[in-house]
Amino acid sequence: MSWPVAGCLMVEPTESEDKAEMDRYCEALLRIRGKIREIEEGRMDPKVYPLKMAPHSTAAVMSSSWDRSYSRELAAFPAPFVRPETKFWPSVSRIDDVYGDKNLVCTCAPMDSYPSLDVGSHQDKSRATVV
Repeated sequence: MSWPVAGCLMVEPTESEDKAEMDRYCEALLRIRGKIREIEEGRMDPKVYPLKMAPHSTAAVMSSSWDRSYSRELAAFPAPFVRPETKFWPSVSRIDDVYGDKNLVCTCAPMDSYPSLDVGSHQDKSRATVV
């Protein structure tokens, strides 16, 4: 995938994706459009719908409280090809991506805590040999 023009998405299937995978991708796009249609027709809340609230973690789906207007089954298995034996369960639900993008949290040690790899001058580097 790439975004060559602002607001546009370009998808280029490659030799690494088989037909079944491309079919699943196309079906997912059609299902997304179907959810948009449900919102346009007033059958789905535009603020709380499966795609906007995704991903749904096991903790969220199995919680004793469920305040969504759609079913837990739809949250967990939004398409026929998403099955329990192949489902990837995310460990967390929604996060504030914009906050994370603007406020980087680095868990690495500060740079000055790493040993220096000073190998000498530029001339020394050019004469270095690999043993």
